[in-house]
Amino acid sequence: MSTSSSDSRMTRLLEWIQTCPSSLGLDPASIAPASSDASFRRYFRINAAQGTLVVMDAPPPQEDCKPFVDVAQRLSTVGLNVPRILAQDLTQGFLLLSDLGPTTYYDCIQAGLDDATLQKIYREALAALVQMQSASAAGLPVYDVARLKDELGLFVEWYVTVHCKVTLSPEALKGLDQVFDLLANRNAAQPRVLVHRDFHSPNLMRCERPEHGANPGILDFQDAVSGPITYDLASLVMDARTTWEEPQQLDWAIRYWELARKHGLPVPTDFADFHQDYEWMGLQRNLRILGVFARLNHRDGKSGYLAHIPRVNQYVRQVAGRYLAFKPLLRVLDELDQVQTKVGYTF
Repeated sequence: MSTSSSDSRMTRLLEWIQTCPSSLGLDPASIAPASSDASFRRYFRINAAQGTLVVMDAPPPQEDCKPFVDVAQRLSTVGLNVPRILAQDLTQGFLLLSDLGPTTYYDCIQAGLDDATLQKIYREALAALVQMQSASAAGLPVYDVARLKDELGLFVEWYVTVHCKVTLSPEALKGLDQVFDLLANRNAAQPRVLVHRDFHSPNLMRCERPEHGANPGILDFQDAVSGPITYDLASLVMDARTTWEEPQQLDWAIRYWELARKHGLPVPTDFADFHQDYEWMGLQRNLRILGVFARLNHRDGKSGYLAHIPRVNQYVRQVAGRYLAFKPLLRVLDELDQVQTKVGYTF
């Protein structure tokens, strides 16, 4: 792999690899990009004595490896398949990790899956989610009302104002603020568990070989918080990168709810109450994602995220159109989409 002088991080990373235990049998010449994400983190795959390993490059001060190490331990303790940390340099921001394989759930879906296989791996993901919610959330940042409300501001700042180039009227802004208060307070009142925050197809590895561990492998958990119990289910079944129709969403939501009750997690005993909690959480998350994807494009030059905005917008409309309380939001969406829709409210 080329290591031009412009990539000083790669030079330092290769120097660090030379200090890792020789028993690992690392081959620096084999290092190659594995993936990147919406942050400053990069991942590389490297040949080793027992197969391949993964190197995380998380440059300080933009990134901090300590939360990754902390949450990995929490998830490993409850038996989940997360990368094992084989070597670390927290000061420089380097981690050497076990390899959970090359194929994400998203890769599998894009390549085409028969329904039986799809249902099998998603039921395994739902079981892993319930397992994850038994992990300790003590000491993690709290997803409280203030944080939930603050994140909703991204929708107005980046999606409405920057992306759609719309200046909302004071009346529209007031209506949105009331909706945001309602969402933040309702969602913050849910029972709190460890929340991954991005428990969806790009961060779930389909593990089919013994050396990769049990399915699914779980990645990108370093931003975990203590927060609403329905958050990660909403991430999974209203996936910003994969469209799931409502009947499929409902099927997985019911399966999760049944499994959560069986394991004693604090979900409502009435599924209708749980379903509203999950939908309102999904609305909150997807409004935030519209803002985040717009910001990634307009501020960070990552235009690939624009392709997912219509899907996320549809998820927002799916819930906003079902509850009378969200009528002010629906008016704003109609203005942004330059459409007039007639909505029937069912709740």
